[in-house]
Amino acid sequence: MSENELIKKIRQLRQIEPRKDWVILTKRELFKQDVPSIRESFSIIDIFSRLFLNYKPVLATFAFLGVLVFGTGAFAFAKNALPGDSLYSLKRLSENTRTVFVSDSGKTQDQLELTNKRLEELAKIAATNQTQKLTPALNEVKKSVSEVAKDFKKPNKITKEIVDQTKKIEENRERAESLGVIIEGTEELDNALAQLVEREIKDLEIRSLTEEQQKSLEEVKADFEAESFTAALEKILEITSNNK
Repeated sequence: MSENELIKKIRQLRQIEPRKDWVILTKRELFKQDVPSIRESFSIIDIFSRLFLNYKPVLATFAFLGVLVFGTGAFAFAKNALPGDSLYSLKRLSENTRTVFVSDSGKTQDQLELTNKRLEELAKIAATNQTQKLTPALNEVKKSVSEVAKDFKKPNKITKEIVDQTKKIEENRERAESLGVIIEGTEELDNALAQLVEREIKDLEIRSLTEEQQKSLEEVKADFEAESFTAALEKILEITSNNK
């Protein structure tokens, strides 16, 4: 074959185009297009978390089975995730799964604990100056505080655990604000606490109290007027514990 003929053959090869189905198959093999990316996977988790609102028992069961099948490694890894992190949705999914199995009597305490977690996350973000995560963290706090406020509007037995967690919320809120973070939406919680304390005061007023308990009740009223609701709850717990 002469040199001119060889050049002619090479030019003919350049004009050959691969079949379209072969190109698609090759791309899939090279880039694994049929495998969801990490970002896509977590968008699915976000959707799954939202579905808890309407299908909690069923989805909780599936989530529990998922943990058994895939192991707890990923959930453990997501435990320290912060709002704005890719693994945070997995962390929230784990929390939602656990919450479904909490008894009605323990739901207020559980929600208080979750609110403290949200406030602690916010404080950590502020302390480490992760400004890009402030907005999602504040949104998480606002949602959690709103849920606590709803629980406080329901009839609840005042327990030591509830009082301790409420006091902790106040401390965590003050810590976050000391770092320069302005937390909006806490008025709803303050109003719910005010209603709770007011209900307890009215209940105690119709009870038979000792002279010492009556004195404590007057202190509760003073705390209520000063909007020191956590201090009022502590005294209410002391009165009710000694009035059994």
